[in-house]
Amino acid sequence: MMLPNNSFLFFLITALLFTSCDSNRVFDEYQSVPNTWNRENVVSFNITPTDSIKPYNLFVNLRNTNAYKYNNVFLIVEMINPNGKIQKDTLEYKMAEPSGKLLGTGYTDIKENKLWYKKGFVFNETGEYKVNIHQAMRERGKVNGVVNLDGITDVGFRIENPTIQ
Repeated sequence: MMLPNNSFLFFLITALLFTSCDSNRVFDEYQSVPNTWNRENVVSFNITPTDSIKPYNLFVNLRNTNAYKYNNVFLIVEMINPNGKIQKDTLEYKMAEPSGKLLGTGYTDIKENKLWYKKGFVFNETGEYKVNIHQAMRERGKVNGVVNLDGITDVGFRIENPTIQ
């Protein structure tokens, strides 16, 4: 009988710990942004909720590097319901302290930001929902938006069961 080597066993145990410790997660997916996030590049997620009564908390997740040079980010998030109705929101999130230190979690030069999108949202229609996210950054005093946003490496969307306190 062949026993697994120590590195495989360590990886397996670590993977089980990370997946079992996040009991609130219902959906959590990321898509990589190649080099820069072009304002025309829409990141999309297809979601088919299993419950049409229960409320969920929704988040936009961003991973960024030190190449991100702004203290905030503007996003346009569209949720397309199964019946075709579109909910469109323009959102602003703080990404850095006034000193320039980037917010978010992480010990390396990549920071992860979990940004509130909707609290207590009910997917009240059965079928597939589509979430589209694109950046809508503008520099102060300029009319045209930032075409290529540097420093964002991944865009994610997360659905959680609300925590009971």
